[in-house]
Amino acid sequence: MARPKRSLLATAQETSSPPASLDHGQEIARVRKAEGKNLYSVELPAGAKPLLVELPSRFRSQIWIKRGGYVLVDTNAFVDRDNKLDGEIINVVRDEKVWRKQAYWPPEFVKKPAYPDDSDDEESRVGQMPPSDDSDSIE
Repeated sequence: MARPKRSLLATAQETSSPPASLDHGQEIARVRKAEGKNLYSVELPAGAKPLLVELPSRFRSQIWIKRGGYVLVDTNAFVDRDNKLDGEIINVVRDEKVWRKQAYWPPEFVKKPAYPDDSDDEESRVGQMPPSDDSDSIE
């Protein structure tokens, strides 16, 4: 049977706003790729080796994580266990504009423009009429 809708709404409400501050061991990370079985490879702002993190059961089949998206990771979650997991996803960044305004947002994760500025190339002719030839003019 499907999960109740109130569970889905509660999870969505929980991830809609960022926390006031981050605890020790919590960091914002960018998702590199999905490894399968609710495991994701993420990169931290420091640029160190990628971490393998787990998506907890409360987010599974409710919140979707896309490649290049941001998540809040707790790196202290699996310190006492001896396994290949480096942390656990504790929150998913859904409203990126609100999260970027927080003081703890890493400056390494700057927003990239959708279209790079190509000011060095010649002007675009999109939407313009083709150049006219003087030889076609009627006398």
